[in-house]
Amino acid sequence: MTKRFDVLVIGAGPGGYIASIRAAQLGFSVGCVEKWKTPRGEPALGGTCLNVGCIPSKALLESSENYERVVRKLGEHGIVAQQVTVDVAKMLARKDRIVAKMTGGIATLFKKNKIEWLQGHGRFVSGGDVIKIEVTGDAGAQTVEAKHVIIATGSKARRLAGIEVDNVVIADNEGALSFDSVPKRLGVIGAGVIGLELGSVWRRLGAQVTLLEALPDFLPAADHAVSKEAWKLFTREQGLDIRLGVRILGAKRSGKGVTVDYEDDQGRQSLECDRLIVSVGRVPNTDGLGLEAVGLSVDARGFIEVDEHCRTKVPNVYAIGDVVRGPMLAHKAEDEGVMVAERIAGQAGHVNYDAIPWVIYTAPEIAWVGKTEQQLKSEGVEYRSGRFPFSINGRALGQGEVAGFVKILADARTDRVLGVHIVGTHASELIAEATMAMEFSASSEDIARICHPHPSLSEAVREAALAVDRRALNM
Repeated sequence: MTKRFDVLVIGAGPGGYIASIRAAQLGFSVGCVEKWKTPRGEPALGGTCLNVGCIPSKALLESSENYERVVRKLGEHGIVAQQVTVDVAKMLARKDRIVAKMTGGIATLFKKNKIEWLQGHGRFVSGGDVIKIEVTGDAGAQTVEAKHVIIATGSKARRLAGIEVDNVVIADNEGALSFDSVPKRLGVIGAGVIGLELGSVWRRLGAQVTLLEALPDFLPAADHAVSKEAWKLFTREQGLDIRLGVRILGAKRSGKGVTVDYEDDQGRQSLECDRLIVSVGRVPNTDGLGLEAVGLSVDARGFIEVDEHCRTKVPNVYAIGDVVRGPMLAHKAEDEGVMVAERIAGQAGHVNYDAIPWVIYTAPEIAWVGKTEQQLKSEGVEYRSGRFPFSINGRALGQGEVAGFVKILADARTDRVLGVHIVGTHASELIAEATMAMEFSASSEDIARICHPHPSLSEAVREAALAVDRRALNM
């Protein structure tokens, strides 16, 4: 007998599993198709984010930051440690335990919410009032039916022509999370979010890291003040060698590791490294979905076209997360998953795309939400700016993490917050207050009038809000 669901979700990454849970909460019968397997061949939920992305990378970032604190930072606290070593195998094992706990937790949530996990690859067979999906797994193929389908298949690492990734010596983000030792010389192609995070992990553990970036500017999507501060911190203080405006010609393995050939404004150059990470962005994972069977296609960049509520042009077929327009962020996918489930239920789910925070989990962290100063200038919007440094924040001083600042941009006429930009310790946590403020259309005065705990890093947000009106109290 053919299985039939009210809602079938293809993909169990953050967008897919959240969409499944919310749909089940709303009373729908839900099936979720997921083919992911661990290196040991075990089926797993969570997609790229939980298995080889957000979660494992943050585990390694924390481990490497702790090592750097012991080796380089605890001395000023009067704590002296000698003969400190790194056990990479133990570090990786801890990372794997965290991943297993998180992915196992999703399986528990599926059972709790009576969501059926269909293990295998999903492909459209036909559309209409009842949509048919073929699921092919280890046990063979089966066809299931659904009234509504949500495509949440995520993204995969972009490849560079002529560079073969083996995830041992030449790695993408997945292989870079599993190096069995600290390379003496590490090359990274791409100085974006993933390149900076992974390069930071291995630099702290002792690698000499060189990043090759095609763009002429560093972190151009960030506010210029933030990218300028980050450049100073990463290059001058931390020793990352970041080379901008390069054109990669090729990379090949040699007896000594990897040789990367590239061109810059000085001409043809070569970089010798022991291991290489290729981190040049991600592309939608839409291969093999059989979209044509229901009248769907992808655009020139591989994205599925949707409206503001993630509806495709085919009735009852939706797409969310990395396969559609907008930033490739797990939390954006989650919010879209909730919105679509609620829309199917006849509710008014929505996503405010102007209030989605961005975070780069380096040390210090970088986070922002809303417009940058350069965007406001290009749009002709009159604004006021307030800024407060962590160097005179009591909690930051106590922690010994004084780099960076908080910057708030507000409309010159209405005082409504248009953007908040942070570079500093725990920026990923602090940006949540700014996101909430923007979601509720707060003014900088609203933030400035809220009592913040003292001493706390959050006081820097309040002081930046006060600085918009030129009345910061501690500067």
